[in-house]
Amino acid sequence: MDDTPDNHPEARDDHAVVLGAGFAGLLAARVLAERFARVTVVERDELPAEGPRFRPGVPQSRHAHVLWSRGVDVMERLLPGITAALREGGSALLESPRDFLWLSPADWFRPVPGAPVLVGSRELIDWCVRRAVLRDPRIRILDGRPASGLLAGEDGRSVVGVTLRGGEPLAARLVVDATGRTSRAPAWLAALGHACPAVTRYDSHLGYSSRLYALRPDPDRRWHGMYVQGRPDSPRGGVLVPQGGDRWLVTLVGNGEHAPSTKEEEFLGFARSLRSPALHDAIRGATPLSDPTGFRNTANERRHYERMDRPPDGFLVVGDAACRFNPVYGHGMTVAALAAQALDEALTGLAPERIPGAVQRIQRATADAASVAWQIATGEDMRYPQTEGPPPDRATKVLQRYMSRVVVGANADPALSSRFFGVLSLSTPPNTLLGPATMLRVLSKWRLPTTPATPAYPPHHPPPTGP
Repeated sequence: MDDTPDNHPEARDDHAVVLGAGFAGLLAARVLAERFARVTVVERDELPAEGPRFRPGVPQSRHAHVLWSRGVDVMERLLPGITAALREGGSALLESPRDFLWLSPADWFRPVPGAPVLVGSRELIDWCVRRAVLRDPRIRILDGRPASGLLAGEDGRSVVGVTLRGGEPLAARLVVDATGRTSRAPAWLAALGHACPAVTRYDSHLGYSSRLYALRPDPDRRWHGMYVQGRPDSPRGGVLVPQGGDRWLVTLVGNGEHAPSTKEEEFLGFARSLRSPALHDAIRGATPLSDPTGFRNTANERRHYERMDRPPDGFLVVGDAACRFNPVYGHGMTVAALAAQALDEALTGLAPERIPGAVQRIQRATADAASVAWQIATGEDMRYPQTEGPPPDRATKVLQRYMSRVVVGANADPALSSRFFGVLSLSTPPNTLLGPATMLRVLSKWRLPTTPATPAYPPHHPPPTGP
């Protein structure tokens, strides 16, 4: 056993440090353990020891979370058996949109093919992933120990570790920042003499309000989840997803002045105001299991570490710390998994001593993993007039109009729906929707309106009967 202290210079040679024990940080630690003898995950929160629990470092965990099929596949490859563990804990692997009542901006999705999606409690997902990661003896977690800065190398600009609260040094050959939306990396880099990365930001001012319910039994219920989307002329929506047992999570969303309240007496009223009464009908008379909880920090923000001219050796930024999305599109965890896969591929063939000098190339690879999700989220958010950010150019406007037509067709056309959800799940490239055969199929439906008045329920699932 190596008894070298963590703060000894020799300790960094076979050691990597990951800041943040969230989904992105844990998957990064799993990848790094294949290249380093030791990986330490530093987490500012005290982590729950007895089971899934809320913690302040993941404030968005009380709202609906999904992991698209591409993310599930990557997670399962890194942690074999994790999907089964999540399903045993109460998560559900559903077929989207077949298992849902899903009202798109255009119309109800019929029972057409799409893509699998994992839905479940974020607390459960983090708990199961953390347990699976810690089965690797090369990985340890220091919780309740926030990092306070970066350790500089002899040149004053490279990174050779971190300092913990109280000034304790922790040497490492590579430091990975996965601290999410609260990342202090720009300030830490400035302290070492580096310029702050450029930032691109789009904010549609989306607000969340979520609440757990126990739904009453309904033998006629054939759906396993519900999604009523908003659109610019009706910017309110809601999602209803299972959380295990009889628990269901309702997340209401709205843009700008339409953001939902967290007042108990206003929750049902907001659900009643959606484009369809289906979600309100599902929870009316159900038993609330929690108070409504809000979340407002939903802007798309990209810190372009991949564009820095002279990034410091030995420091990498991943997850929401580098690129975060409006969570309404459900891409955050899937992109974190793709970034871990990109990290794994970028490290292939690199000896540990060469990794610090290769971080610029590695940073670009992990940033590329977020590009498609960024395009989807910002392209959709730019449809809303209150969105703050660079205005859409002509090409973006043309693409927006075309994608509206894609959604119209995907609502009922199996060939279009499978391609649309392949792109939405980040499983197939966006140009799948731009092939000649697909474009002809889309344009053949040009007479159908893109924002029609829609029925209260889809034809394949009539309204509930009885009181």
